[in-house]
Amino acid sequence: MSEMSMQSITDRFVEISARIAGQVHLRSLRDAFAAIMPIFILAGLAVLINNVVFPWILEGEALTKCKVWGDVIINGTLNIAALLIAPMIAWSLARNKNSTNPVSAVIIAICSLIIMMPIQIELAPIGEKTTVSITQVLSFSNIGTTGIFAGVIIGLLSTELFLRISAIKRLQISLGENVPPAVSNSFTALIPTILTLSLFALAAALLTNFLHTDLIHLITTLIQQPLRLINTSLPGTIFIYSFGNFLFTLGIHQAVVNSVILEPFLLINTNENMLAFANGEPIPHIINNIFVPTFGMIGGTGSTISLLIAIFIFSRQKAANQVARLAITPGLFNINEPVIFGLPIVFNLPLMIPFVLLPAIGIYFAWVCTSLGLISRCVVMIPWTTPPILSAWLATAGDWRAVVVQLIIIVFGVFFYLPFLKVAERVALRNSAIN
Repeated sequence: MSEMSMQSITDRFVEISARIAGQVHLRSLRDAFAAIMPIFILAGLAVLINNVVFPWILEGEALTKCKVWGDVIINGTLNIAALLIAPMIAWSLARNKNSTNPVSAVIIAICSLIIMMPIQIELAPIGEKTTVSITQVLSFSNIGTTGIFAGVIIGLLSTELFLRISAIKRLQISLGENVPPAVSNSFTALIPTILTLSLFALAAALLTNFLHTDLIHLITTLIQQPLRLINTSLPGTIFIYSFGNFLFTLGIHQAVVNSVILEPFLLINTNENMLAFANGEPIPHIINNIFVPTFGMIGGTGSTISLLIAIFIFSRQKAANQVARLAITPGLFNINEPVIFGLPIVFNLPLMIPFVLLPAIGIYFAWVCTSLGLISRCVVMIPWTTPPILSAWLATAGDWRAVVVQLIIIVFGVFFYLPFLKVAERVALRNSAIN
């Protein structure tokens, strides 16, 4: 294959990927999850303090009273995750579609989500094993982590339906130019709001009367759980994450793939781990959206902290050392665009290979160590900018063995990057000689 045809294929692939990155629904999902991420980080800190810090310094009744602080934070964050994501998706999608009334989309998304909730739920009273039927209540199991994917789907559907109905001129009520905008917008959205919510109510009634179920249950059992089993399995996670990293080597941020296909399901796993840890129950998942970056994104995408160390120790190329000196400080906080675009790694075939493979190796090695019980499972949501070493310790609620595993991955990565670095430097020298 000629160099020109190869370049044409690459350009075409970049163009397609860029279109996917700009797709309005995918972009809205990324924006929405980014908006609520601080909420989940707060939940992670509450879990850490409640179950690690407080037990160090308190006991008995004093411990029980202080843990209320973390419990109520969990109720206001993890346990209403679906109720948070649906309106944020509605807001993001409405804004990205240039709607003049995104607030109405938010309200409709919340109402639609509640409309689709079961009217009657089964709950067991405290201290009892037998459940009883209860009406006129919302359950954390539906509006929390279990309902996240339902919140995503309803947020997208309700907003899309509302915007399409709102675009029909005959259904708009105009009060004239002299009416305040807030009043005018509410009347303009009146009929579209009524129609959208009525359609969701009709769907809920049909599901209840004919299938004896609800949309939340259907989405969870038929869509969310099967997809989560595939995406958050070891092969699924490594494939999707590696493909996202490959896109980054073409100049397209890995969030195009990871934040849409992988992140929502990993986030559900993380939330379930945090809740289990907070309640003193067995931790259900190894792979979640803290495990993956902690062991597969050390120093940023591609685990480039190892590359920077390799440059400092072994490289004699002045340009590479200058880039490394500029990139090391942000790299310690997992911000590595300076090295990705400055060295560069983008379209640099020798460095593209370890950039994609090293995170996969790190994830697999950490998964094996966790499966064998050599390190604890990740149970604390931490900011993605948490520096290496500290990130492993915090994510596992203070397990020093996780720090050792992360150090092993970093050291291995130095020697894994090294031969590719040497090849890249030789290519750069040859190209400079030709020019």
